[in-house]
Amino acid sequence: MRRRPVLVRRTSLREADCPVARSLDTIGDWWSLLIIRDAFDGMRRFGEFQKSLGVAKGILSARLNSLVNADVLALVPASNGSAYKEYVLTEKGRGLFHVIVGLRQWGEAHLFAPGEPHSELIDIAAGQPVGPLEFRSLDGRVLGWEGTVVRKVSAKT
Repeated sequence: MRRRPVLVRRTSLREADCPVARSLDTIGDWWSLLIIRDAFDGMRRFGEFQKSLGVAKGILSARLNSLVNADVLALVPASNGSAYKEYVLTEKGRGLFHVIVGLRQWGEAHLFAPGEPHSELIDIAAGQPVGPLEFRSLDGRVLGWEGTVVRKVSAKT
């Protein structure tokens, strides 16, 4: 007798105390992050995302709807005046730029063999690759993980 696979329900992290957990609840699956990456690269139409990602239309539709519902993307009239709709990053979505760049730079540093071809992010004004992300203290010192600590912030009343 064959057993049916047990489907595990995804636990919502929407109310978690941790901002990382809440962020992952909104954009934490790879399709969503790749859609956001493609939106930063200028893609706006369903067909463009589908061609770039090669994902099933149903999955893409569900992820796009989820990102629109989370106010990461907005569905707007097509820029060419046609009857189509396009997906554009909202202010909240554009706030993910550092996340996408951080993932890109981590991947470049750790997941490619020396000399292996890959893409790189270019500073348009200088025509040069973008330098590594840095975190700085309020007084300008560069900070690494060892120079920081997470502290709970009390609720404001």
